[in-house]
Amino acid sequence: MSIWMILAYIFLIVFGAWLLYKTFRTGDRRFIYLAVGFYVVFPILITLDLPTSISPEAEQLYDAVDTLPDSSVVMLTFDYYPSTLAETEPMSRAALHHLFRKDCRVVTMTTIPLGGPSIAERVTREVADEYDKVYGIDYVNLGYKANYVAVLKGMGTSIKKIYPTDNSGTPVSEIPMMEDIRNYDDIDFIFVVADNAIVDIWMAIVNAQYDIQVGTGVTAVMAPKFFAYIGSGQMTGMLGGMKGAAEYEALEKQAGTASKGMGAQSLVHLFIIVSVMVGNIIFFFERKPGDKK
Repeated sequence: MSIWMILAYIFLIVFGAWLLYKTFRTGDRRFIYLAVGFYVVFPILITLDLPTSISPEAEQLYDAVDTLPDSSVVMLTFDYYPSTLAETEPMSRAALHHLFRKDCRVVTMTTIPLGGPSIAERVTREVADEYDKVYGIDYVNLGYKANYVAVLKGMGTSIKKIYPTDNSGTPVSEIPMMEDIRNYDDIDFIFVVADNAIVDIWMAIVNAQYDIQVGTGVTAVMAPKFFAYIGSGQMTGMLGGMKGAAEYEALEKQAGTASKGMGAQSLVHLFIIVSVMVGNIIFFFERKPGDKK
């Protein structure tokens, strides 16, 4: 840990203690609001080296991707709406960092018409530029097609028939990377990032019928539902919410927005716990003998 990080932790502790003192000394709740705001903003501006416990599900997913041969073909889905970007986009970014680092060829798509294609385009290009990846050779964005059940089934026979053009309108037959990617037989892994029930369809149609590995990243509220898939061995790992995204970033040693978000969340939770404890201690010590319990 660097000297600057040690100084940052000392500053956090001293400043928090001062705000608590001012709160209980003056009874002004605005100091509490100031503290919460500070602990939200500070970790976003400065990435703190906070420990991250890795769940078995996140480690399983990471290991499954990490053991893929370099230059493998991976399909990454952007099956989420803009309303859940705080949880889902960090998963997509962490996955892309991992895949591009391993020189995997990435095929992106979405079953979400509202925002899905543009999110996939923006996020994939931003991460690809960091690794000097070239569109059409290292990655392709197929975009959106209506009727997701037919789309998922149809790609088992021919991806080009379902997606005759990519998201920009370029014929798929003219994209070099897609020359030898005909259907699911040519895809080594599917990484589904979603905020809706499309995960069940991926498992029921693609995993069950085509016997291809599927790993997922889902919102925190969805995660408990899919532990059954993990237990049965059908699903190859899972990321749950921002915590899951932070776990993947930690495994990839690529701190991103999820790590910053978890830092803010952890500090605020810790401050609230300490405030409650200190408040109760002060209450009991200052209580007069005649006061009612």
